[in-house]
Amino acid sequence: MKFVILKNKLLDNLNYVSKALSSKTLIPVLMGIKFELNEKGLTLLASDTDISIQAFIDKKDIASINNAGSIVIQGKYIVEIIKKMPNTLIELEVVDNYNLVISAEDSNFNLHGMNPNEFPDLYMEKTKEPLVLSCNTLKEIINQTLFASSVDESRPILTGLNLKISNGVIDAIATDSYRLAKKEINIDIDSSVNINIVIPARNLLELCKIIGDEENLELHLFNNKILFHWENILFQSRLLSGKYPATSDIIPNDFAISLEVSYTKLYEMIDRVSLLTSEKDKNIINMKLNNGELNISSNSPEIGRALEKLDVDNDNSINISFSSKYMLDAIKSFGTEKILLLMNTDVTPIILKSEQDSSLTQLILPIKTY
Repeated sequence: MKFVILKNKLLDNLNYVSKALSSKTLIPVLMGIKFELNEKGLTLLASDTDISIQAFIDKKDIASINNAGSIVIQGKYIVEIIKKMPNTLIELEVVDNYNLVISAEDSNFNLHGMNPNEFPDLYMEKTKEPLVLSCNTLKEIINQTLFASSVDESRPILTGLNLKISNGVIDAIATDSYRLAKKEINIDIDSSVNINIVIPARNLLELCKIIGDEENLELHLFNNKILFHWENILFQSRLLSGKYPATSDIIPNDFAISLEVSYTKLYEMIDRVSLLTSEKDKNIINMKLNNGELNISSNSPEIGRALEKLDVDNDNSINISFSSKYMLDAIKSFGTEKILLLMNTDVTPIILKSEQDSSLTQLILPIKTY
């Protein structure tokens, strides 16, 4: 294998595939990136068995191809070397039983490689009729819901995003059983399409780091995996097995209290009060509504007390406690000037919505403090 390519063209694509590398794997070859060069171009592959990423560089973007071939190179070394090479054309050549020579101007490196035949076949196939979504739509779904997924591996199904598509509607739900985020979007798709899958949250976060904002991407769905195709990138993720908990009955339809408040004021009040809370005590703060005044407070025997007040146009009364961290995460997911706080009692869920964005719903369970 021997070819010449611009440093930045190679580096961009190495950065894409390197997101699938893991230092925790017990399989040495999976700590590497596979290079496959033929007359059509260069394919880069990396996998940690949970996600697999392929990037293809067309021959038109390669200065010269002298010899086809393949090799696997330790990922962290090849990326760092290319990153620090001069910003010019660089030459890569495989010599002497899987050694890779990298040279440019006065720089020269010789890296020990691995047999490419040891690299697993990733089966990055595509379906004939993929679903097509805008990258912006997918990013919006991920950014507004994924934070509510669980990090507790004792319930693996909750560590993912439940993506349901039916009747031309995408329903994305994430929950850790203490809070829930739901995004509902109408899309131009055959109403007969019916999908119900759970994608690991970590994998979607890595996908977000790769894809752009304006373009479309394809979703190719299989029984136990999903493949995303964006430009010259194939991103494959396993799906979580098991049944995602039913959430349709968790969100109330009617509320005794509807309180519209400024996004900025509410966020800043809770943010300040949360300074005197601790993670050990679940970052608990209290919200009290009475006679048109909203009081948000915290009281920690070890730290101190804080109180914020806001006049509101509401004569209802409620005294409810919750996690300030969960509430701040939920508020941040909205991009609107006003937020609706919807409540019934001090032991039923707090719902956050916005009249300017009816597609998003956030739910937080209250915490008993008595």
